[in-house]
Amino acid sequence: MNGYNYDYSYTTSASGGDSAAAVAVVMGLLFFFFIFAVISYVVTAWLLGRIFKKAGVEQWVAWVPVYNTWKLLEIGGQQGFWAVLALVPFVNIVSAIFVYIAMHNIGKKLGKEDWFVILAIFLPLVWLIWLAFDDSKWAGAKATTPAKKPAAKTA
Repeated sequence: MNGYNYDYSYTTSASGGDSAAAVAVVMGLLFFFFIFAVISYVVTAWLLGRIFKKAGVEQWVAWVPVYNTWKLLEIGGQQGFWAVLALVPFVNIVSAIFVYIAMHNIGKKLGKEDWFVILAIFLPLVWLIWLAFDDSKWAGAKATTPAKKPAAKTA
């Protein structure tokens, strides 16, 4: 013949110890990412709560997923329903644009320049920390819910 080996059989030589080590590595990575996600959520919610307090919104709102984005949009002058639409693929791109517009408006209401929105887009954690800890005051009306009107007296 021509001297070539055409044996295409495939055999594995992985032992049970190799696959157990791979599972342990994957589980370790998943645990690390879970802890990282929890820490990131706690830090973000705490910082957002401080910003909400400046805007006159109750701080507990920052701890509720989706509703915190809804309120962020509202205090930034946008429609809150974009927070729910952010869960829809492809629509979430448009929703992100409205979130950035809201972040720009929030920065303006806290006395920041127009360029400050660049931090919100590229370094949102820096944006949150900056606004949460600086001593800027909310300009304009607070974003609290309107008080109920007293009942009309009947004569």
